[in-house]
Order: sequence, then structure tokens, then C-alpha cells
Amino acid sequence: MTIQRALISVSNKQGAVEFARALHHLKVEILSTGGTARLLRDAGIPVIEVSNFTGFPEILDGRVKTLHPKIHGGLLGRRDLRSHTDAMAMHGIAPIDLVVVNLYPFRETIAHPDCTLEDAIENIDIGGPAMVRSGAKNYRHVAVLTDPADYKPVLAEMKKRKGDLSDATRFKLAVKAFSHTAEYDGAIANYLSGVEAGDSFDGYPERLHLTFTKHQPLRYGENPHQSGAFYREPRLGEGVFAQYRQLQGKELSYNNIADSDAAWDCVRNLNDGACVIVKHANPCGVALASTPAEAYQRAFDTDPTSAFGGIIAFNRPVDAATAERLLNQFVEVLIAPDFTPGALQTLATKPNIRVLQIPLGQGHNGWDMKRVGGGLLVQTPDTAALADSALRVVTKTQPASQEMADLRLAFHVAHYVKSNAIVFCSNGRTLGVGAGQMSRVDSTRIARRKAEDAGLPLQGSVAASDAFFPFRDGLDVIAEAGIKAIIQPGGSLKDQEVIAAADEHGIAMVFTGIRHFRH
Repeated sequence: MTIQRALISVSNKQGAVEFARALHHLKVEILSTGGTARLLRDAGIPVIEVSNFTGFPEILDGRVKTLHPKIHGGLLGRRDLRSHTDAMAMHGIAPIDLVVVNLYPFRETIAHPDCTLEDAIENIDIGGPAMVRSGAKNYRHVAVLTDPADYKPVLAEMKKRKGDLSDATRFKLAVKAFSHTAEYDGAIANYLSGVEAGDSFDGYPERLHLTFTKHQPLRYGENPHQSGAFYREPRLGEGVFAQYRQLQGKELSYNNIADSDAAWDCVRNLNDGACVIVKHANPCGVALASTPAEAYQRAFDTDPTSAFGGIIAFNRPVDAATAERLLNQFVEVLIAPDFTPGALQTLATKPNIRVLQIPLGQGHNGWDMKRVGGGLLVQTPDTAALADSALRVVTKTQPASQEMADLRLAFHVAHYVKSNAIVFCSNGRTLGVGAGQMSRVDSTRIARRKAEDAGLPLQGSVAASDAFFPFRDGLDVIAEAGIKAIIQPGGSLKDQEVIAAADEHGIAMVFTGIRHFRH
């Protein structure tokens, strides 16, 4: 069925003029409203105002313009039912074959810090979702476009099929349209259910509607007997893992994605050039250096055993020298903001390595979520910055400047280690990492043993703990290793006992006031 009449009414006008001009060249009659009609007319494209088409003017400051039987009859009328075509002819309703609509910018409006309830309400689209749903319901006869990214492929198909679109394309567009309105309505419901008239939104709606788009199916989930898929948020924060572009390698697995996210989040939030190696969602080696190759080697030397089959992430472009060095170990995933041509050429000799390119940025998830049986835990992400003003030396001994820098690095790494977490650092690199133990003293012993196994002396190093020491035993184990300074949140009932132990051992201790539990 040839598309003969289109209705274009868009809030996001990206590509609208070019698309409408192409439709005009295909002999498609164009209906439009308000600002979109003016835009197209100014571009020299013939347009029929919807008010002229319906014989009824726009009223109520534009709130009512497309809510009319001649619009919705033209969209909902089935061309294959005699009763529908007879009714349309009787009432002078012309069919509309293509509806191009995207909606008032509700999400963009409520994202503004000065948004009021009245602002939000005025940006709730009524006519747009109604037209989208009408057209999508009647997809066998009406094509619905809600995304400017679809303009080019739709035009290409129309030209190929002499103005027609396949049933498969119409159905695909209809599914996308219903998803579009569902996401839009979910955003409205999230906002309004979290606010009382006249008040601001507290961030946690009474009813939570989530929208994610399936990016890829997975061969299996965390284990082979589980199924899985990877979904992306429609609007991604700058620099977050889901913005990755895979340059080479096998398909990412469930565990690859989870571990890669942990590695990327850790490395991208370091200011100096760094390498992070992650195994089973825990950093097993982190190092700063002037070159990526040196950073990698220093990170690898922390725990060569755990690094086998790990995820390696850099916050600087990877060059050929670094890529050459990486080939000496088994790598599951390699991540960086960029790769030189020489690096890509070298990596191509190991085609199974998954190579991901991700732009650096400071974006993060709006919420962190964890499923529990029959429910969902929701919280803001742990993005607390370690400000100088928050650091408090509580011991007689003061940390030296290099020790303070290492304390900051150790505490940053501890943030990404499963609790209970203990991290030893020295000269801009990790020496030992203890993760995920039920007792903090056991994590301390593990971190110490790992450093010893790697032949890395702890004498003169520093340590970090993700949470306070409930007793002095963990500190005593650390002191036996010869550390010079330790950083921890503080806040235990036994703080004075722990501080006294640090003074007893001649160790500098810094409190942050920030805890980084990671379960």
C-alpha cells in the first residue's frame, strides 16, 4: 500500500526538514501542526495545517489540535474492512498512512534543577501519544515513526518499494512506538508518584517504572545453566560502560560485561594514567604510570595468578608497545578510550581478545539496583568524592606527601573491592588486595599473603579499609607487615582503641568519614 499522506508533528526536529522534503519528492501529501508546520513551510515544503484538514482550529493554547475524528479516524480506519471505509467516506475522513511524531520533552524538563510541578505538567504530551498509539494499533495500514534515526532506512525502503513499506517494517515500527509511549508514560508516572502537589520530587517514586532496551542476547547467564541478555538504558550517562564499541573479539558474556563494568568504573575515575586488572568483579591489580605499558606491568605484578583471564582497562589510549606486552598473558577483555592503529594491528593477531573502546566521561547510573526475592533494592550510586576537607589525621604520626597520595589510591581501589576490603599500596600501585571475607582481619591476612606470594615487600607501604575496624586485631596484622600509614572511614565504637593501636605501632591513620561497602 503506497504511502500517500503523512502527518508530521515533532518536538525533536532533528532531520525533520530533510525527511519531509524527501516525502514531498515521493508525492506524499504532508499534514502538520504549529512549529513543525512553520519549520517545513519556511523550508519551502508544501504543508497542510491540521486545523485546515479537520476544519477545526487549534484551541486551549494548542492543547487541542490533533484530537479530532478526522485525525484518529484517518489513523485507525482499516482499509481492508468495508464497514470502516464506508464510515470514513460518509464522514469525509481521508486516510493517513504515515505518522511522524515525537513527544514533548518531559524527561528533559524534569531533569532541570529549577523544574516546578507546573512546568512538568505543561510538558506532558496528550495528542502525540494518542496519535502514536492509534497509528501503531493500525500498523498494517499506518507506519509510525517516533525516532529520527529511522528516517533514512524508512525512506530507503519507500524508494525501493515505490512508496510502500513491508509488513515487517510496519510491525517493527509499531513495537518501537508502543515502547516509546510506555517509556514516556513511565517517566511521568515515576515523577508524579514521587511528588505531592507543590512539592519537589524526592527521587524515589511510589511506583517505579523501568525502561531498558535489549542490546544483545547472551549465550548464557552467570553460569551455563542460566539464560541471559544485556539491556541498555535508553539515555546513557557520559563515559559509562554501556557506551562501549566492540572493535574485535568474541561476543561478550554475562560475566565479561559485569567484570568489564567494574574495571572501567575503577579506571575512568582515576586522574592519572592508570591500568586496572579485574578478576571476578574485584580489582586484583591497579597502578599509575607515565605510559600504559608501564602501568600495565606494575598492575600485573600485583597478582599475576589472578590476572590470568582477567579484564584489563586503561584510562589512556593503548599504543602498540602496550598491546605487544599484553599478548604475553591470557586476556578476556581489553578496554580503553582509544587504540592506536599499531595497537589494533598487534591485537588482531589474537582475534579472541574482546577489544572495547569507551569514551572517558563522568556520567553514572541514576540508581544502583539489586534484586532480592520478590523485590528490588534501589539506591543512589556510590560516587562520593574524597575531598581534602574530609580527611582527618587522628594519630600522632602524620603521613608524608607520597604516603598521602598512596592512601588516596588505596582507598579508591578499596571502593571497588567486594567487602570486607583491604588494599595495600606503595608508590602509585597496589601490592596486595584482600576481598569479600566475612571478617576484616581475614581480608587483611589475604591481602598480606598475596603481596608476599608476588614477592612485593609491604615494608613502608600504606593500607586502606573500605569500612571501619571494629577491633584492633586487623590493624595489628597490618602493622606486622611494616606499613607506615592507613586510611579508613572511622566511626567504630572501638575507634579510640584502634587509634591507640596505630600510635603504639607508630602508624599514621587518616579518617575519611566515607564508607564504601560493596556487596
